[in-house]
Amino acid sequence: MLYYKTYIKDESAPWITFIHGAGGSSTIWFKQIRYFRKEYNILLVDLRGHGKSTEVVWKKTDSFKTLAAEVIEVLDELHIESTHIIGMSLGTIVSQTIADKYPDRVRSLVLGGAIISLDVRTKFLLMIGRISKNFIPYMLLYKLFAYIIMPRKEHEESRLAFINEAKKMSQKQFVKWFSLTRLINPYLSHLQVSTKKIPTLFLMGDEDYLFIPPVQKVVDNYSNFDLEIIKHSGHVCNIDQPDVFNSLSQKFIATYS
Repeated sequence: MLYYKTYIKDESAPWITFIHGAGGSSTIWFKQIRYFRKEYNILLVDLRGHGKSTEVVWKKTDSFKTLAAEVIEVLDELHIESTHIIGMSLGTIVSQTIADKYPDRVRSLVLGGAIISLDVRTKFLLMIGRISKNFIPYMLLYKLFAYIIMPRKEHEESRLAFINEAKKMSQKQFVKWFSLTRLINPYLSHLQVSTKKIPTLFLMGDEDYLFIPPVQKVVDNYSNFDLEIIKHSGHVCNIDQPDVFNSLSQKFIATYS
């Protein structure tokens, strides 16, 4: 089972489950815990191969559905019938997969730095990564991607947070996670349609230049999706602008609590 940690306010309080991105861990939510634990029960999970979750032997059939099922296993263990989910970066794909496969368990989604489609630039970067992932040290690759996605000086804190957490991953786990990217584009198109009935808020930094355009496009097409752009923020907007991120998330979640 995945490593998890809870902060319980009250048995009757709504739950929020936080899901980090690739290379991160539940520690990336350090600027959210104190804020949200005042009104909600909090569940933090470390996805497989990350943080304090033990390494697993990946099967060829493992996918985002497998990762979603592992989070559901934790919810079952804790007898959490339904939860709001806040996801970040690649964790937004896991979050939407949970909403797709287990819609009755999800009250709302808040997706920060959401990845819902890959443009030509991102596809090219991932292709280079897949070609070289077995013979280039994974931290070199990870740092390269971190600087491309979070290039500015203002992104330094969030960039370093992810790089420092990624150092705890093994090369083998990194390669397996990286391999998931080959499935992303066709799968993401399916997710946007299948989760359109779940109340969803996208929170994007205005400097998240790789991922904002597809989010804007999908929000224009579905009435149940909302988008807030956070100024002076990059891809990891929960660290770059935590006060704005927390306030917007809480306001949205309260509507569905």
